[in-house]
Parts: sequence; C-alpha cells; structure tokens
Amino acid sequence: MQQRFAVIGLDHRHVYDLTEQLTEAGMACAGYWPVTTDPRVLEGFRKRFPHIPEVADKDRLLDDPAIQVIVTAAVPCDRAALAIAAMRRGKDVMADKPGVTTPAQLAEVEKVVAETGRIFSVCFSERFLTPSTEMALKLVRDGAIGPVIQTVGLGPHRLNRAIRPAWFWQRDAAGGILVDIASHQIDQFIVFTDSQRPEVAAASVGSYAVGDGFEDFGEILLRSERATGYLRVDWFTPDGMPAWGDGRLTILGTEGTIELRKYLDLEGRPGTDHLFLADGKGTRHIGCEGLPLSYFRAFAADVANRTETAMPQAHVFTVCRLALEAQARAQRVPMQAAPA
Repeated sequence: MQQRFAVIGLDHRHVYDLTEQLTEAGMACAGYWPVTTDPRVLEGFRKRFPHIPEVADKDRLLDDPAIQVIVTAAVPCDRAALAIAAMRRGKDVMADKPGVTTPAQLAEVEKVVAETGRIFSVCFSERFLTPSTEMALKLVRDGAIGPVIQTVGLGPHRLNRAIRPAWFWQRDAAGGILVDIASHQIDQFIVFTDSQRPEVAAASVGSYAVGDGFEDFGEILLRSERATGYLRVDWFTPDGMPAWGDGRLTILGTEGTIELRKYLDLEGRPGTDHLFLADGKGTRHIGCEGLPLSYFRAFAADVANRTETAMPQAHVFTVCRLALEAQARAQRVPMQAAPA
C-alpha cells in the first residue's frame, strides 16, 4: 500500500521541496491545510501541486488513519506543538528547520517521541537537498581525506525584505538567527567529524544593518572529542548574486581537503553542487548537480520499517540542543561601548 502524507503549515517556501521530494520518494500527498501567514506560499503551493486537495479542517488530516506522516513548514515557534499533536495521533513528522525554538519545546518533543515511538525528523536542507554534500560525506567515509579534524560552514542568505512575513522579524517566532539557520552547519559538523560529544565553545550574534534588533549575523565555534568547527550565517547576500546565498563547506582532513560550493561557482562553472577535492595526488573538481538524494527515500523506508536510516533520532535532538544553547549563550556584536 502506498504511503500517504499530509501538509499542515504552509508558512515557508521550503514546504515545496519537502512535498516534491517525498512524492518523488514514492509517497502520496493526501491533502493540505490551506491556512497560512504568507499567502504567497499558499499561492505557490497551489500552482506547483494543483492535484493535491485542500482540507479545511486540519483535524481531519491529523485523525485520518490512512495518513502516516505530517509534513510542516509552519511558523517556527508553532512546529513543535503541531508535531506533538501529530505524534500523539500516531503520525510520524517531517519538519522544516528549525524543528523547535525553545528548550521547553525540545524537552516536550523528546518526551513524546519516547512515549509514542514516532519519528520526529527535521529536514536540514543544506545537507539533504544538496547532492554535493552527500557525495562529500561518501568520500569522507571512504577515507578520501583521512580523519576530519575541522569543518568551516558558511551560510549566507539573501534577506528579501519585501517578501518576508511578519513572523520572520520576530525573535520569539523565528527563534533567532542561530536557531533558525545555523542548525544546518551544526548538523554537518557532527556528521562529517563523526563527533559523539559536540559542544558549543563560543557564539556571537549581531545586528548590523537591518535595525530593530533583528539578528543579521551569527557565528558559532564548536568542538568535540575529535574535531573543531566554525560556522557563520548571515542575511547579507547581495542582490547581484545569482543565487540566494553562496553556501560553502570546507572539510579539513589529515590527508586532504574538500570544499563544497553548493549553489554556485562564483564567476566559474555553471550550475550548482560543485565539489573540490585536494589530496596527495592533486586537485580535482567533481560536478554533483543532479545526483540522486537519499534522505527522503530513507525516511519513507524508516516510516515503513521503524528504523533510523535517514537520520538517527538522537542526532536530531543533539542538533536542536546545540542550536538552542548557542543562541542562548551568544554574545552580541558589535560590542557596546562601556559607559564613561
């Protein structure tokens, strides 16, 4: 029998990718709840998926025993409560990042997962939607650059001020820049270094240009029992850039390095997903655009088989915990001058 999912929470455009990729993985979308804080997202969803029925009552979707999975890209602060409601009704959950925005939400989600045995998965799209990252992880696990001792992850984003919904500017709704977008780089640090005890060594956030205290810059220094990592996220991608951000990941091994240019090769090769490998034999470029993605098919298999092949549940919680901790500990820059 074909697996079915429903979409509740059309508040971020990432919902398009989640829906498309789960469909390509063989699941069927049984319906979606059309309530949204951003009518543009709803309009885009209708255009992309005209065959998917709208369901005015979200409880019909939550209570439908023929639906196995709830997918959500709701306002970030609302995702945990929705996920909990879904899991308590026997559904697995795939959420856009961030899956939670407060420590209390994380604790409650962990509790409900333990009680129900349901899956709470967060789609870290800068890994799961970029085939170059998947290729890099395969190379690392095959020993191409030796043990990894550091990662440097850069996550610049275009602000797109004119089309952002009201919740985007509210710290309590979005969670802060480190909770909102730095989870991508935290996730990658852990998997590429195979760290078992990652921790936040330092963190900073800044409000440089947007105003009203909005965090447009963030950085975290991570360390573990075997590696260190630095990550920077920001909302400063210039309008002249042909992509929403020049996302990069540099992986330092004891026998070589890998650099990913995920969304463009600036003034170089066309397309996305560029991997550059340097080792004892020389340097080479590996084009990864169009290579298959594994996360969504693995998630569908996990739903069917009650396994954790797409991503261990503990990993999801660790990434969420570190992002929340970094946000709470972050020093604000630029530093305010001391009073005379």
